[in-house]
This record gives sequence, structure tokens and C-alpha cells, in this order.
Amino acid sequence: MAPPTLAEVIFPEQANHNFSRILGDLKRANLSITNRLRSIAQDAAFTDEVASALKLPLVANERCGSWYIDPERKRGSAYFKSTDGHTGQWKFSTRRLNLHLLELIGERDGCIIVDSTRRGKRMPDALSKTIPTWCAVLNRVLFPSRPHALYVPPNTVSPSEASQISALLPQFVSSFLSLAIDLAPLRQTLKKPLRPFWITQEDDLSLAAEGLAGIAEEYYPVVCCTASRRVVGAEMSEAGYIQGAGDDTENWALGLTAEVFWRHREALFAASESELPGLIREFVASDNDKGRAEGVGMVKRVASPGVFVGTLAAKERSLREGACVVALTPGTTAQSEWVKGPAHMEVGLGKSKAASRLLRDALPQICDFVLRNLKKPEKGENGTSGKKKVVVLCESGKDLSMGVALAVYCWCFDDAGNIRPDDDRPSFNKTAIRVRLGHIVTSLPEANPSRATLQSVNSFLMDWRR
Repeated sequence: MAPPTLAEVIFPEQANHNFSRILGDLKRANLSITNRLRSIAQDAAFTDEVASALKLPLVANERCGSWYIDPERKRGSAYFKSTDGHTGQWKFSTRRLNLHLLELIGERDGCIIVDSTRRGKRMPDALSKTIPTWCAVLNRVLFPSRPHALYVPPNTVSPSEASQISALLPQFVSSFLSLAIDLAPLRQTLKKPLRPFWITQEDDLSLAAEGLAGIAEEYYPVVCCTASRRVVGAEMSEAGYIQGAGDDTENWALGLTAEVFWRHREALFAASESELPGLIREFVASDNDKGRAEGVGMVKRVASPGVFVGTLAAKERSLREGACVVALTPGTTAQSEWVKGPAHMEVGLGKSKAASRLLRDALPQICDFVLRNLKKPEKGENGTSGKKKVVVLCESGKDLSMGVALAVYCWCFDDAGNIRPDDDRPSFNKTAIRVRLGHIVTSLPEANPSRATLQSVNSFLMDWRR
């Protein structure tokens, strides 16, 4: 028999293209919306088992933690970023302090923080390094007379990396103290230090409960729960299971949120893959309409002089109440169209990072508009002059509105909370801005201004050309 020719041994170019296309189709089929939602449900069942075994409240580390917690068992949200724990980029974030967790931890003798991560990783950096760093910094700040080690998972973080993070702790403590936060209430809330503790689907929960009991006498346990099962190798071998299925929702969820998923999960699981896109859009639109009808867009105070933030749904109510309203809308509009009334601005900056970057050029006009309104005397209920409320709104109520609120808080008010007089030309540095930001995130823990938004605020406030 004649040996095969070279053309017979090597796949022709067309065959290679077909093979690549088939692999791509298989991968997309495995990463379908159906598989993602069913994987989330499996991981949520594990999270529920952890809460039952350890008898501690569940906290979602946003953005994806809420997908893995039944809303009836969820007791709060946290904002610990994995980027703050990336190797060589370790950081204690002064814009994501998460101090609101301390009250829950003190009341319930600890908590479980739920997160997930992508295929192949044992746990997210937020759980293995960011939260341990947070615990170590707060322990040193609140219990300075006691020695405090940095605790990290030994099977995930090397001794060398742990040593490098430990060397940075004094610097992180100084950064926290520079915010000038009143520590007395925090010390009243926590009677003992914090200690991170890690749970994955590879762990025996009964043994974990015993281990937790051993440290609970001396520490408040902060249990870092990785919801997803670790997948090593191709996901196509996992019978549809996807590790970290709740992440990267902008690439697959079609607007579906964790809240909408949990509210309609039975109907979503009953639908076929072809029906899901239409069904998801229907549920998302229905929930948005319901939210507007119920006035979900309530505003919350973020700074003592009377600066509030909220979602765009609160605009009409805020205007009726006589507030100075700055609405940051997702469309783009010319500056000449921004002023809608004597106490009403609608600033169209667009969405996402582009909007955050454009914010820099909008802040001078916004702050001048707000300051002029604040200086107009308002009549209180008893006929006396009172201060006007400032309400800043955006789609999420957490990013752009927070940036503008921070700029207004710095630009329009002095350190005592009084409106700046005309002859007071403010000057700022990063430390002063961080102190004001610390006040805001302490008042409103869910505040989550992006780095780009804060860079625009810093650029405006520290511009020497003003």
C-alpha cells in the first residue's frame, strides 16, 4: 500500500476553517444563557448550604456576588475589588471602605462574603488578598495595642506575596487614618478583631464549622466564600457547568440583573434557549416600569451640608420639593441645552467611561450653577431662611452622581459645612479630596464611583489654572 501524500496528511485550509468554526460553535453553545443560569443556581445552592452550616449572614461582593444569594437570605452588599489584590498592585482602597459591614459583623458575630471567579482560579483575588488586607488594616487601626498578622489562604497566596503585602500595611493604615474618620463608633461596634476564613466547594462544611468555632472566641470571622466550583481545563467537559457564570454580565445577560433573575427564575428555567432573549427583555422592561411606577428613585444624603444622590427616577419628585437638581442623563447633549430651569440642570454626558471622561469639562458649569442656587435664600416652614437641598441624579445613583456630589461638596462647602462666600477661592489636594470622599462612602456604602469618574473630579478640583 502506497504511503499517504502530504496533502492527505495535512488538513486542507477549508477543513481547518470548518474545524475552528465547529469548536467556536461548541464553546458558544456551552456558554449559553441557559447554562449560565443553571450554573448560577447550582452555586447558589452551595452558598445556601454554607450559610446554614456556619449560621452567619450572607453579604454579596458586588458586582457578581448577588447572583449567588437568595434575596431572602441576603443581608448586605460589599465592594471589594479583585484589582486591589492583583500581584504587585496590592491596595487598601480609601474609596471603597466597606465600613458599613462592621455593624453587621458586630451584631451577628461575623459574616459570609460571597464572590466568584473565572475558570481555573481557586478563588478571586478579592477574597484571597483584598479582604485579608482590609481586615489587617482595620485591626491595626481599631486595636492598635495588639499585634496583628496578615492572614491569607496558604494554598492560594505564596509566603513571598504575603510578606510583600504585610510590608505595605503601615502605609495602608496611614492612608486610612488620613481620612480623619471618627473611630469611636467603630470601636463600640467591634469588641474583637477580624479574621478572614475561606470556604470553597472543595471544603467539608462540617470541618469548616468546627474550624470557625475555634477562632470565633478571639475573632469575628469574615468568611470568604467562593461560590463557584473550580473548573480545570475546557468547560465543554463539564456538562454545561460554567465557573463564575454570574460575571461579565454585560457580555451575555441582555440587561438581566441578579434581582430580576431571582424574581423570575422559575419562568427563565422553563424557557428554551431560543425563548430566553425575548423573555429576559420582557422581564427587564417590566421591572423597570414597575420601579418607575413605585418611585424607586429615592434620594439619599451623602454629605452633611445637604447633598443628596439618587437615580433619575427621583427627578420629578425632587423638583416638586424645591431642590436644586442636577440630572446626568445617558444621552449626549450640548452645553447650551443643559440648564432647564432656575434650579434644574440636565447634563447629557452619555454612558460608561466616555461619560466619566466628559465629566471633567462639565464640572465647572455644574458647580457654578449649584453654588448660585445655594446662595439664593429659601423659606423654611416657619418662614425663616433655610438652605436649599442639592440632588444629583444618574442612571445607577452610584457612579457619575457620586462624582458630581463629591465635586459639589468640595467646591460649594467649606470644612464646617457652610456655603463658600464669593471671596473664598478653594484649593485642593488629593488628601483633602479623599477626606471628603471618605465622608461620602461612609454615609452611603453602596457608592461606587469609577476610577475615571474620580480622575475627572480630581482634575477639575486641582486645576491650577482656575
